[in-house]
Amino acid sequence: MSINRNLLNIIITLCVCLNLGCNEGAQEKERKEVEFHTIQVSSLFPSSLSSCVLSPRASNTKSSLHVTHRHGTCSRLNNGKATSPDHINILKLDQARVNSIHSKLSKKLGTDRVRESQSTDLPAKDGSTFGSGNYVVTVGIGTPKHDLSLIFDTGSDLTWTQCEPCVKTCYSQKEPIFNPSSSSSYYNVSCSSAACGSLSSATGNAGSCSASTCVYGIQYGDQSFSVGFLAKEKFTLTSSDVFDGVYFGCGEDNQGLFKGVAGLLGLGRDNLSFPSQTATAYNKVFSYCLPSSASYTGHLTFGSAGISRSVKFTPISTITEGTSFYGLDIVGITVGGQKLTIPSTVFSTPGALIDSGTVITRLPPKAYAALRNAFKAKMSKYPTTSAVSILDTCFDLSGYKTVTIPKVSFSFSGGAAVELGSKGIFYAFKISQVCLAFAGNSDDSNAAIFGNVQQQTLEVVYDGAGGRVGFAPNGCS
Repeated sequence: MSINRNLLNIIITLCVCLNLGCNEGAQEKERKEVEFHTIQVSSLFPSSLSSCVLSPRASNTKSSLHVTHRHGTCSRLNNGKATSPDHINILKLDQARVNSIHSKLSKKLGTDRVRESQSTDLPAKDGSTFGSGNYVVTVGIGTPKHDLSLIFDTGSDLTWTQCEPCVKTCYSQKEPIFNPSSSSSYYNVSCSSAACGSLSSATGNAGSCSASTCVYGIQYGDQSFSVGFLAKEKFTLTSSDVFDGVYFGCGEDNQGLFKGVAGLLGLGRDNLSFPSQTATAYNKVFSYCLPSSASYTGHLTFGSAGISRSVKFTPISTITEGTSFYGLDIVGITVGGQKLTIPSTVFSTPGALIDSGTVITRLPPKAYAALRNAFKAKMSKYPTTSAVSILDTCFDLSGYKTVTIPKVSFSFSGGAAVELGSKGIFYAFKISQVCLAFAGNSDDSNAAIFGNVQQQTLEVVYDGAGGRVGFAPNGCS
């Protein structure tokens, strides 16, 4: 049976066209997967789960602690019940912290522009101090050990906890306040010691004397403070990671918005910081992953055990030389596969740093404008809504079950490219007000700050001895 030649040509042409169309469709789908996240809108909000999903890394690594949201079901401060955070207050405190960081850097430089083994893993929880994006770990202090929830902070050096007796004021904390008289391993530090002399670099205030005993005082950007005795004590991270004679502050006069925690674990770069004091064990290496949901724990791990092989490192920049902070050199930002046109001096002039306690990433004004405009252009099908506090790019996602959002990547010096997780782009107040989780600095000379919303689910590695910071995807849920 013969087929009309013209009909055959038409059939062949149709088949070719259809095949090309299929290929084009597949290519378009692949392009979207590379350049966009498609997420459930419900995932932007706290889960209704009453149970807590534990981080395998924190559970299975010798030197690792669990990290949880301060307000979540995983926090030992909440008795397994999630609490509702006050977002407006969180952002207000966040701005106070940012102002404090910029002030510290400016003072360090005078009128110049802004610049600066083994393993143990601790769980971290989200607190409400100095910006309320802070995370908390449980550490054993004293003999016998007293388990206390401490905010961990890469922007602070001195570790301290509230202590009995409270000679003036102690704020309310969930766990019993540490009583040094009940510990056989506690002793005060002399005001003539080198450690007392180093307080000014660790806290910004010189140590003072009370009956030959060293007294410290530290104040934070939100006007919280702690005053007490500089002491040495046994610190227990895990059963196999115990340290004698760790310098810490035993605070007998403490005020602030610490929301039930006992104190602070300082992870900065000064000699009195916890990584510096445990350098013989961990070589100033620690890593963490901040969970994206209050129903999950992340980890804080000391030492190099369990660090992902896919970590990409960038050198610690000189901008933060002589400060507690870990500096970064941002060299570019990509939104939805499009590299933004931002002059290199926009980043290099003020410099940048990474901070576990800042919630919202701050960018130089010109960089933020470029990011915002590109993001809005790729989100044009979603209705916009009013700004909230420092966040000026917000969307009304009412009526949407899923949303397709452009991926955001940061490029750092040394070739490290870091794609933010899908939870590291938005800050959600309610379904009708979901905002881009970035803000512009008020001045071109203020340092950029890579905040903790953007760090969620990333494995972030601090190698103090190697002078570098690293990032890897999928560090936790």
